[in-house]
Amino acid sequence: MTVSFARLDPTGDDHDTLVEFMTRNEFPFHVHPRWGAAEVDAAIGKGAYRDEDHDSFWIDHHDLGRLGVLRLEDLSDDAPLFDLRLDTPFRGRGLGVDVLRAVTDHVFGTMPAVKRFEGQTREDNIAMRRIFVRCGWLKEAHYREGWPVDGGTPLAAVAYGILRHDWEAGETTTFDWDDLPV
Repeated sequence: MTVSFARLDPTGDDHDTLVEFMTRNEFPFHVHPRWGAAEVDAAIGKGAYRDEDHDSFWIDHHDLGRLGVLRLEDLSDDAPLFDLRLDTPFRGRGLGVDVLRAVTDHVFGTMPAVKRFEGQTREDNIAMRRIFVRCGWLKEAHYREGWPVDGGTPLAAVAYGILRHDWEAGETTTFDWDDLPV
């Protein structure tokens, strides 16, 4: 596999590098696209990168080096979420599929209590939505006007998930969206 994860230490050795990464990049499809150093420090202090419910990793590529940051959330639940932030030079290069497959393998391979893995993006993040589908994740929700946009009209939040047994079988089970008779 070309992608691996190195657990980062947000309050120790990796603090300054994490702050630098978060402040020099813009994340246009995230709720909070620009970060200042004080905001990153506050998030670190509140445990957003490491506590009982969160963990974070550097995303490394065998040939390309450090690609970005992966944050896992809701780790005390059996259905964690992820927050993926690629460094600007690595976006749009087709690396998302390898990263999502690797993080899915990591979660299901190291967290036996996890039954499902979840992710969300906004409706106009077509690249990420295609990555979810290519990796066997299923669209499970479309929250109309559920994604705040700074200074603009809220967009839809689109939620995807993958079940452990689908990951193990290499298949995607589905469900009936219109299961109630009219």
